Amino acid sequence: MSGPHRADRPRRPTRSDRIDPADRADPSRHSDQHPRGDRPAGSTGPPDPAGPRRRPGLSGRLGETVGSWRAALRIARREARRARGRTALVLAMIALPVLALSFVAVTYDMADLTRVEEFDQRLGAADVELRWVAENPLHQDPWGESSWAREGEQVVRERPAGRAEIEALLPPGSRVSQVSWWVPFEVRIGERTTTLDGRALDLTDPLPRSTVRLRSGRVPTASDEVAVSARAARQLGVRVGGTVAAADGSSPWRVVGVVEFPDQLGEIVALTRGGLTRVSRSSQDDSWLVDLPGGPDAALVERLNAHGVTVSARTPVPGGQPSGTQGPRVALPDPVAASNTVLVGGLGLLEVVLLVGPAFAVGVRRRRRDLALVAVAGGDPVHLRRIVLADGVVLGGLGAALGLLLGVSAALVGRPLVEVYVLTARSGGYRIFPAALAAIAAVAVLAGVLAALAPALTAARQDVVAGLAGRRAVPPHRRRWLVLGVVLTALGTGAAFLGAGRSNTPLVLTGLILGELGLVFATPTLIGLLARLGRLLPPAPRIALRDASRNRSSAAPAISAVMAAVAGSVALGVYVASDDARNRAEWLPGMPPGRVLLVRADRDATAPLPPLALVTERIRAGLGTDAVQQLVVPGCVDEEPGGYCSVAPELPPEQACPYDGESYGTAAVRRQALADPRCVPSVRLVAGFYLPALVDDGSALGVISGAPPDELAAATAALRAGGAVVTDPRYLTDGRVTIRVTRSPAGSGPSRETTVTLPGHLLRNGLPVDRLVLSPAAAGRAGLATRSIGYAVDTTAAPDPAQIDRLVTALRPMVAVSAEVERGPPASEQRPLLLLLAAAAGVITVGAAGVATGLAAAEGRRDLSTLAAVGASPRVRRLLSLCQAGVIAVVGSVLGIAAGLGSALIILTSVNRQYAAAWPVQSPYPMVVPWQTLGVLVVVPLVAMLGAGLFTRSRLAVERRLD
Repeated sequence: MSGPHRADRPRRPTRSDRIDPADRADPSRHSDQHPRGDRPAGSTGPPDPAGPRRRPGLSGRLGETVGSWRAALRIARREARRARGRTALVLAMIALPVLALSFVAVTYDMADLTRVEEFDQRLGAADVELRWVAENPLHQDPWGESSWAREGEQVVRERPAGRAEIEALLPPGSRVSQVSWWVPFEVRIGERTTTLDGRALDLTDPLPRSTVRLRSGRVPTASDEVAVSARAARQLGVRVGGTVAAADGSSPWRVVGVVEFPDQLGEIVALTRGGLTRVSRSSQDDSWLVDLPGGPDAALVERLNAHGVTVSARTPVPGGQPSGTQGPRVALPDPVAASNTVLVGGLGLLEVVLLVGPAFAVGVRRRRRDLALVAVAGGDPVHLRRIVLADGVVLGGLGAALGLLLGVSAALVGRPLVEVYVLTARSGGYRIFPAALAAIAAVAVLAGVLAALAPALTAARQDVVAGLAGRRAVPPHRRRWLVLGVVLTALGTGAAFLGAGRSNTPLVLTGLILGELGLVFATPTLIGLLARLGRLLPPAPRIALRDASRNRSSAAPAISAVMAAVAGSVALGVYVASDDARNRAEWLPGMPPGRVLLVRADRDATAPLPPLALVTERIRAGLGTDAVQQLVVPGCVDEEPGGYCSVAPELPPEQACPYDGESYGTAAVRRQALADPRCVPSVRLVAGFYLPALVDDGSALGVISGAPPDELAAATAALRAGGAVVTDPRYLTDGRVTIRVTRSPAGSGPSRETTVTLPGHLLRNGLPVDRLVLSPAAAGRAGLATRSIGYAVDTTAAPDPAQIDRLVTALRPMVAVSAEVERGPPASEQRPLLLLLAAAAGVITVGAAGVATGLAAAEGRRDLSTLAAVGASPRVRRLLSLCQAGVIAVVGSVLGIAAGLGSALIILTSVNRQYAAAWPVQSPYPMVVPWQTLGVLVVVPLVAMLGAGLFTRSRLAVERRLD
């Protein structure tokens, strides 16, 4: 009769039983006692009297330690080959983060250009780059990145430099070419105006030609010809030989080639120097590329600096002086940023350890008899710990090697895609960042060792007799772990609270890590408490809770991994949702929602606007409204070209807030300041587009303010009487307002200010924005000129983008305008981030539940066989797997949601306390729960349970228990 061996029936000894257990665990002992060459194979003579030979150079405790680790590593390698499924699982969980980190490290190293690479990529074959930045002599740093006046203040050069002026400062035989690195290139695509980055340079000259790569076609030569990048061609929908409509309605641009600028792979257009006049009155960010007959010498740099010209080259220019404010090229990392990186990396490492830990725990339980044999053969707890830790070393090393290989290969192979779609610039040479890769590999091995640490400690304490008999001996749970968990949770909460109050991000992250570790240590106790409730449940969930309690070494890390992922997702989700709600509450439009502002976009902005009736007719046809008003702004009569003129109300001294940041520190002063209307103004800053001071007789006031009719009537009467209208009551003193006019010159000269006092009126119940409206008579009294900037349109509803595009197109023959529409509070941009956080936590939850369920199923095959033997239906196995996944996913998700909400509440409360003590007063963060995120996290455990039920076989062969 065949069947499994019974414990009371004699059994023939096998070959493995005749081998000494210690030799089976450590083959090196046998080979060391009988080294090859000392005794022939099969010899039965006495051993060498000198005793076993030892490896040269290793003796005593060091030799024993090395020999023990060698044997442990060989055992780990053999076990990795035997348990291939568990090995593949551990390798995948370790290799995936290594792959991602190594990909980022190698990509970063290649994208971090050296100075020579940066110069070659930007300037091509040029020897130096010159920038005429000042009118007076200056000093510069060796790289030409900063400059300062030799005496007094640096006078900024406003007038453009000509080729003759540059060539006069250079040695004979020099070649120069001017490049305008950025100009606005506006075109029409359908009925929309699109602005692209433009670069004006002469590509027929070898110097600028060396800065680009011609992909197809030819370089532009005429003023109406352009070459575009590949991405710009796709955006414009044009090919070589096609045309693009100019935004100002002039002759179209002809696309003659596709080019690539190595430092800008995005949407960019190359223009000729002649085409520069069509897009801008003056070039932007000009420099000169120079090819010298020899390298730059100290005399040349001195001559150029004496005329206000800076010099940049591949190497430090002679004569450059170190700047006191310039930092080193390779600066030390910011301590806060470095601390944040280390702590975030620590959180990631902890997550990997928690995910991998159950696999090592199950591996120890499957090998408990082998470990017991090692103990019987003379192995002490140290040897047992080393055998299990060697699993972590081997699998961590293999995972690191696999991840590095895949990550580096992916970075090298995917480099062109990363350059185009992520960096939008070409990288430098091919490099692999060895220091970072070594650190990543070391962290991966450390993750493996830490994941095997708890199972190793458990293996060293196991009952040898129970292990030899194959019985499962559940180690008693020590109360000290619960105490340690509570202490760490309390310390973490306090640290996070303190760090949030001081805006100390490293301290906050430290508190979160300590709190998470505390919950990890307390999870086994919680599992034991939940298992006591199993008596009230049906068989399947009761067995699932019992198994989780008996196998806490594998269930607790899985639950902790789910908890950590969910807690992080919920905490970040609450913060992001609260920040979004705060931004929406602070949002203030520049005009009432639904109104349209048409701002003139012609190049000079000085030509007279078309008649209002003609414009109104076009707007009526496009938007169906006649409520159109012309907007006029004040300006200085004697305003210089390139200068600036500002007109604003002046706050009387008695209306200024008497408190400052220093005196606001105490609670009593804060209460007094918040109760003082001078310190809490009734108007706020505009979050949408901003309208400057206006000149109006009351016609456009209703469109831009949204005030009620009675207020508009009173304000219109004040304007027609020659006064001014304000929205902040602090500017009014006895019915009069003081207007300050500031004239700033184009250069670095001092500004001039004049004031005038006018009759004033307070406009109430409109938009709470700071606004000044002058009557035409008041503008004349202040010595101001006026100019039209566009039109304000009152609509019943916000027009859609297609209507706006058609309107702008219809107005283009008369005047070029750009449209701004107030559509209400902006839509939340954080929803994709919230869903991404929830999805990431969901993936970890499903993965952890699947791993723990699979390992529990493999471990509990005997229990399932017993259930089948006593007549349990085939669905029991499927239902049991579903419940086992539910224990991991549900318990972890519930703990994670609670921990995440608690962490977010602590952080937001601390930040709000800090805001309350700040001056000026800032709006606090509301506590907003991201229900979408929580909804996803509630559904995820159900998905994990359903997946476990679907992918579990219902039938299992009946086996007898061996114990």
